[in-house]
Amino acid sequence: MKTKRLLPLLALLGLWCALPAFGVSKEMVQLQTQVEALQTQMTQMRQSFDERMGVMKNLIEQTTDNMNKVTGAVNNLQKTLSQQNNDMSGKVDQVSTQVQALHDSLDEMRARLNKLSTQLDQFASQQQNLPSQAPGVQPGAPAVQAPPAEVLYNGGLRDYNAGKYDIASQEFNDYLKFYPTTDLAGNAQFYLGEIAYRQGNFQGAIQAYDAVLQQYPGGNKAAAALLKKGYALIELGQRDAGVHELNSLIARYPRSVEAAQARERLRQLSTRKTSPSHRPADQ
Repeated sequence: MKTKRLLPLLALLGLWCALPAFGVSKEMVQLQTQVEALQTQMTQMRQSFDERMGVMKNLIEQTTDNMNKVTGAVNNLQKTLSQQNNDMSGKVDQVSTQVQALHDSLDEMRARLNKLSTQLDQFASQQQNLPSQAPGVQPGAPAVQAPPAEVLYNGGLRDYNAGKYDIASQEFNDYLKFYPTTDLAGNAQFYLGEIAYRQGNFQGAIQAYDAVLQQYPGGNKAAAALLKKGYALIELGQRDAGVHELNSLIARYPRSVEAAQARERLRQLSTRKTSPSHRPADQ
């Protein structure tokens, strides 16, 4: 009888003991579920992080490539500007030579016209003096014995361009001796300075250029004579005096080709002066 009464109690006791175990198992299941959810989130976050890092890596690589391209473009631009600067200096000299050649051509044409006018005047004068001249006497000995002005000047210019400086110098000197007041006299004097300059006689060149500036100040070689005088002074080591002449040229003839050459030479001198490793010698 007692045994029958104990059975329900034992059943209740077993049920009561089983309840905590069931509660613990349920909590474990919840924890496992949360852990699995956290692991899933961590996996997703890692994937998202890897994707973003991949995007950032691509952006960095693209930015690096763009910077390299920009750096290359800047270097190329600097080289181009430097080359253009050098080319511009050469072009200025080339244009100056061409302009000088055009001036020479115009001067020659003007001289020919003046020569024709002079010949007509001489012919008229000779016709008037013809009856009073004694037979066998040559009229106007110095003028008749001198070669024609055009022959002397053209010969001098031809020999100068051919590098025959001694012959050209003699011809230009003869031109100045017999025809000191013609339109081409200033040109002949200028080329005497050019011959001396090319032969390295810078002091003689300065004297010849000064003669152009003093005797033919209104001639078309005045600006060129002032420019080359500045060059010659610089070649002699008289830098300040040469710079003064170049600045005077720019002030007197600001729009001339020679002024452009003077500005370029002053720029070169300034660059050389600021360079610690460059010697002050000039070209």
